[in-house]
Amino acid sequence: MSRTGQAPEPGEDEHQKQVVTDAAFTALLEDSTEELYEQAPCGYLSTLMDGTIAKINNTLLEWLGLSRERTVGRMRFTDLLTVGGRLYHETHYAPLLRMKGEASGIALDIKTADGTRLPVLLTSRVKTSGTGEPMLIRTTVYDARDRRAYETELLRARKAAEEAQARAEADRGRLQEALATLQQSLLPSALPEVPGLETASYYHTASPDLLGGDFYDLFPLGGERWAFFLGDVCGKGPQAAAVTSLTRYTLRAAALHATDPVAALTTLNTVLHERYTGGDTRYCTAIFGVLEPAGESCAVQLASGGHPSALVRRADGRADYLPTPGGMLIGVLPQAQFTPARTVLHPGDTLLLYTDGLTEARTGPGRALYGEEALRTFAASLTDAGPRGMITALTGLLAGFGAGLDDDTALLALGIPAAPSHPVSDDLT
Repeated sequence: MSRTGQAPEPGEDEHQKQVVTDAAFTALLEDSTEELYEQAPCGYLSTLMDGTIAKINNTLLEWLGLSRERTVGRMRFTDLLTVGGRLYHETHYAPLLRMKGEASGIALDIKTADGTRLPVLLTSRVKTSGTGEPMLIRTTVYDARDRRAYETELLRARKAAEEAQARAEADRGRLQEALATLQQSLLPSALPEVPGLETASYYHTASPDLLGGDFYDLFPLGGERWAFFLGDVCGKGPQAAAVTSLTRYTLRAAALHATDPVAALTTLNTVLHERYTGGDTRYCTAIFGVLEPAGESCAVQLASGGHPSALVRRADGRADYLPTPGGMLIGVLPQAQFTPARTVLHPGDTLLLYTDGLTEARTGPGRALYGEEALRTFAASLTDAGPRGMITALTGLLAGFGAGLDDDTALLALGIPAAPSHPVSDDLT
């Protein structure tokens, strides 16, 4: 409605808005340049080339708590700076102005009348005469208290984060040490000496932050017989470690009562199935075997439950798997089938047991599985194929996989040392 109470004519509202806009613009034009300078939202000052303050605006005077009479012509720019600021001015700020004629974004502290520090950002430019002679320095001063507070908080947060990271790394180091100790407790500290046989083992931990589930062992049964096993528990972490511990002690106990490999795995299957029936199913794969040395050879009986086949490398360089098809996972079903196998080791022969971390390693740009055939070819190519030589070679192979080896790997090699070769005598008598 208009002032007369009548409806406004078309376009009347737009006309009134334009009038208001024009009035504001007129008022802005009437705002003198001097007033804009004095009441600017930042500080302004001009100094002679020797640093004497020639002009300063009200904004900066209010920040400093100083009067114009006390500053103009009586103080130098460096009188406003802290001791550290003066040093920086002499060594960096002033030389930069002399060389380039300007400097921007310089962070310094200036002193107020009551002695407190005011963080500021300075931008200066040298004004020259028509002949290029420097006349004075114009400086813009920006209040940087909020920025300094933000930077201080950022530094505090960074320090807190670094301290937290250091604590986390220390905690992780202690955890890794504890896990490594626990992992070692699940493995034999050293393989026993078996008369007439050479043995070697190796365990690769994929992650120092997780307990692995691979395991192996070698122990006497009495007389001249020895038992061995190697396997892999599903999963990682404390739960897998608990299954590994139960598996090792169950197989050791079972071997004392029934040295038949199939019977030992059957006992383990019963124990795991009864222990983990309902909800949290746990299982493993394993090869269990018995060694019975006889003269220069050694009879081997073994059985497999869902585990990769053992590899036999003969003295003549042949390398073949000892087939154990049809062996079932251990602990899944109340009744499970396990596949037996037999072989005889002669001088120079080596039996290799391994977990699938080896054959399932990823290789090449396409990250293809390393596979059992590649392992067989590798074993056949070895010049030193005794247990120790084979484990040494396989350790280097695992290291070469790099990031392609993302699972724990256990290796156990058993064999009979090759017969020493007798050199031909040069004695012609």
